[in-house]
Amino acid sequence: MRALTICLCLILFMSCKNQDSEKPVQPELSIAQKIAHAHGYEHWDKVEQIDFTFRVDRDQPGGFRSWQWQPKTNDITVMTASDTLSFNRADLDSISARYDRAFINDKFWLMIPFQLVWDEGITVSSPVKIISPVQKKQLNKITLLYSDDGGYTPGDAYDLFYNDEYLIEEWIFRRGNQPEPGLACTFESYEDFNGIKLATEHKKDGENWNLKLLGIKVKMNDQVVD
Repeated sequence: MRALTICLCLILFMSCKNQDSEKPVQPELSIAQKIAHAHGYEHWDKVEQIDFTFRVDRDQPGGFRSWQWQPKTNDITVMTASDTLSFNRADLDSISARYDRAFINDKFWLMIPFQLVWDEGITVSSPVKIISPVQKKQLNKITLLYSDDGGYTPGDAYDLFYNDEYLIEEWIFRRGNQPEPGLACTFESYEDFNGIKLATEHKKDGENWNLKLLGIKVKMNDQVVD
């Protein structure tokens, strides 16, 4: 009887061990995926609409573009001081194409952590530790390089500086992958919109320049978060 009990225990042990070994091994996330998830990418599928206003302040408040974007359908409404226009990104004319270009720019500032996993035709470098250009602190850096084909800004490069929690703190924009920076600024004043973390201000070093993303509202299914 004792031998039978031991035998049954061994069988159960081996069965459990086999079940454990059959569990799929989750692949390690890439750096781009880690950055996206640190900013709440796992909540993106719930998003129905995002409203935001893009404005650059220098010595005084600048002009603005306000957007209502429904990402599941790509229906967009833009409001400026002089215009209001609704369009779908799959059906552009000469007027809406001009605003579509502006939308891509403004959305890129807002959603760059997710653009890392959305965009095609990009290469992402291996991370390195480096002193950042604006805050002069040690951060991790990757370079995001767009291909020369397609899009509104082919061949451009972005150096992204992020902390050990994978939150972006600064970036450098380099047009056409030129070695000299075209723009270096911070990512700051982060706010949490039901798990989606977005930087709402971007400042240059030593200049009275502040790119602001204002009035952000995130509608997730039947819930609005602002």
